[in-house]
Amino acid sequence: MRVIVKPCRGLAGTIQVPGDKSVSHRAGLLGALAAGPTEIRGFLESEDCLNTLGALGALGVEVTRKGPGEYRVEGAGLQGLQEPDDVLDCGNSGTTARLLLGILAGQPFWSVLTGDGSLRRRPMGRVTQPLAQMGATVVGRSDGGRLPLAIRGARPLKALSYRSPVPSAQVKSAILLAGLFADGEVSVEEPAPSRDHTERMLRGFGARVAAEGRSVTLASGGELRGHAIQVPGDISAAAFFLVAAALVPGSAVTIPGVGVNPTRTGLLDVLGEMGADVRVTDRREGEEPSGTLTAGTSRLRGTRVGGALIPRLIDELPVLAVAAAAAEGVTEVADAAELRVKESDRIATLAAELAKLGARVEERPDGFLIRGGARLRGAVVRSWGDHRMAMALIVAGLAAEGRTVVEDTQCIATSYPEFLATLNSLTSEPCAVVEP
Repeated sequence: MRVIVKPCRGLAGTIQVPGDKSVSHRAGLLGALAAGPTEIRGFLESEDCLNTLGALGALGVEVTRKGPGEYRVEGAGLQGLQEPDDVLDCGNSGTTARLLLGILAGQPFWSVLTGDGSLRRRPMGRVTQPLAQMGATVVGRSDGGRLPLAIRGARPLKALSYRSPVPSAQVKSAILLAGLFADGEVSVEEPAPSRDHTERMLRGFGARVAAEGRSVTLASGGELRGHAIQVPGDISAAAFFLVAAALVPGSAVTIPGVGVNPTRTGLLDVLGEMGADVRVTDRREGEEPSGTLTAGTSRLRGTRVGGALIPRLIDELPVLAVAAAAAEGVTEVADAAELRVKESDRIATLAAELAKLGARVEERPDGFLIRGGARLRGAVVRSWGDHRMAMALIVAGLAAEGRTVVEDTQCIATSYPEFLATLNSLTSEPCAVVEP
């Protein structure tokens, strides 16, 4: 699927972005392990999150769709999952695969997981190795490091104190979920704190979780209790519109109800440093804090991004690179080697595709350097099957001169099926359309 993008004269209006992808996954998974029902509102109905619900159904969990974004998960409890009678297909979702591995590590039966071509290339050893230390048996490609994988859990699992070599919420979450079936405390220490949605939600379900600095510890024992969950809007989805509003002259965009968990708001900090007119108002506290985001046309300047900031904006770096290409001066991104093992090698693909539009991008082992200010010109670019690359390139096309064609955009459905419709709702006439 190809999307034709043309420059627009301004983006204006108030939009809703879909539910947070990370929170939606976790709400379904923890709801399945709880005693009693969990009612979820604002669930992201994207391919990735629906793959998680499909896997839960295969494990014997009753999931009912009550309306758009509304689901009831009948908790099976910690002891109630059933051996699936078929392979669990995680599609393109690394979150589904890695967090499911954590849960399946505590189940006394065999399960087999696979995914699409992109997911089968992504590293799973960072999860399967600590799970094996806890007592799970994992076999598969690359010595248990690539899907397809077969896992047989143990009950109870062994307590574990694990020092993760990478700051990864998926690694941390998989170990904590396995810890629900352990015979003692399970703790994870990271090089830098990653997003904490799992810790917050575990507490909401009644688990005893303590966090201190770069470490988080789950106490053993107890059960999870089902409850109502309101999923906030996804700040990763909002990021595309915030950057687009900053780049397109005459823009003013408002997005209410967006999650502003401090472990996810690195993009807001960086855009502020770059001089963007981005504000957060109407803050509301809760298990996941939320607020209204507004953005308008801005004159951006380059900055440096690295260190502990990277885990707080890792998913937003593709669209941040677009902002950097249009900014005055140099933007340098470092300590982001994790970009190379996403749905695509995002360092390589950003450098290649933005260069086609006229951006000056220098690829580095753990990031990139962009010399901003070059005039972007329309070109034919491709997403490499990566949903965030596809949406970032569409935003770049809005700021480029002439016509931009973004190829291979069907992947957008993995996280944001309504992206084009939402974008076009901000303009007087469509600025991004699927090629007939």
